[in-house]
Amino acid sequence: MTAIDAKLPDRDTGEPENRLLQNIKDYTAMSFALLWQRQAIFLATTILTGFFFDPINALLFYGTILICEVQDLMLAKRVPRLRPDQHKAIAMMVVWILLNTILSATAICLYAVSVAWKQPTGGHFTPLFFLFAAALFAAMNNHQFVWAMIVRLAMYGVSFMVIVVKDIWVERPDLSSELWLHFFTVIFVMYFLIDCSLVFLKLYRKNLEQLEKLKEEHERTKAAYITKTQFISTVSHELRTPLTSIKGSLDLINTGALGEVPESMQNLIHLAGKNSERLASLINDVLDIQKMEAGEMNYRDGIIDVHSLVREAISCNLGYVSAHNVEILEDIRGDEEVFIKGDSSRLLQVLANMISNAAKFSFDGGEITVGCEKIGENVRLFVKDQGIGIPKGSRNKVFDRFSQIDSSDERHAGGTGLGMNISKEIVEHFGGTIDYRSTLGKGTEFFIELPVADTGDSRSIGRAHSLHPWAAQSK
Repeated sequence: MTAIDAKLPDRDTGEPENRLLQNIKDYTAMSFALLWQRQAIFLATTILTGFFFDPINALLFYGTILICEVQDLMLAKRVPRLRPDQHKAIAMMVVWILLNTILSATAICLYAVSVAWKQPTGGHFTPLFFLFAAALFAAMNNHQFVWAMIVRLAMYGVSFMVIVVKDIWVERPDLSSELWLHFFTVIFVMYFLIDCSLVFLKLYRKNLEQLEKLKEEHERTKAAYITKTQFISTVSHELRTPLTSIKGSLDLINTGALGEVPESMQNLIHLAGKNSERLASLINDVLDIQKMEAGEMNYRDGIIDVHSLVREAISCNLGYVSAHNVEILEDIRGDEEVFIKGDSSRLLQVLANMISNAAKFSFDGGEITVGCEKIGENVRLFVKDQGIGIPKGSRNKVFDRFSQIDSSDERHAGGTGLGMNISKEIVEHFGGTIDYRSTLGKGTEFFIELPVADTGDSRSIGRAHSLHPWAAQSK
């Protein structure tokens, strides 16, 4: 047995009880859904027959039906609380449903027969049609619970036969008489009703089987997803430990702490260091995506000084930008202090993604501007570059997972394609928006807008923390 199969429920254990409970739930749900439709039919029947026949009997019939309807509602409200392991409660519910079905069907049958007996022989169109409508309604809407449907159809069939057979018994007509025509017509109608009930029953059971297969497939998919998530998380964590050692060793070599690096090896060491940074960035992004999907992304909310956040973002990413031969500038507009609610480390991560993208797609010797400004009740943080720009119609690609505007083998810059998607998730978590505007060949401006925090809030200002592993890595 595989790990995925072990997570699936046993299909054979308790299946009859589960199927019966599902039938009862579907039956009572349909009964509740058609409440007002039934009331309209019963009320119309009561008024029609009461006017032309006996109003006392009509009111007595309607009163009995109302009692049955109230009982149906009470049962329908109790059914959703039942569980598959409550065998006695399920059995009692079946008994109550059948008893109420018998009471309701008896009232309908007795009333139809009583109306028929007040009419002359052969003139029973109204009660026969009344029974036909009741039987057709049961065939179409009671197929979820077979026993209830059988009880109703059997009682309605007996009532059909009582009405037409009484006429034949009293009159003793020849076979060519219309009374025999009525008899055989009733037989045909009963066959038609049984056939209709079987069709609806087969459709219901087929849909139920398909629903069970979908549920089973859903459980398999969930199990596979959990296994995939655990695998990725485990592998990512296992890769991070040796990668940290490799990256640390390469950094020591590159800084000359272990002695001068031969010129013939400098390019290789530099390339190895750069690719170790890319791999570390990929691992961090994948872990963030897994946390977001599982709803386990941790946020430490606080009140953040926006000006300090911008300056910290510039400071954290200065080395990365310089490595791309690009200058980074500060553009804080306005002297008024501005505060927002959020997690300073996560918002630094967003700004780092925006700055790293700006650096990667800028021309040599270009400039990147990082700043902020207050716009009404919001504050905008922006990163502008003078790079290659983004083509029109690429908005979905920019914020999709594992997506690059240039997905060719010879694209301008590398990256995981996760950075901006993660940034979007973080910004939206704090009630903000992220977007961009761009002109091909002239540059791009990414910006986020977040609500300004009330200055009356606690002044435990969440200063931007020291550089995190992701802060100056390629996204």
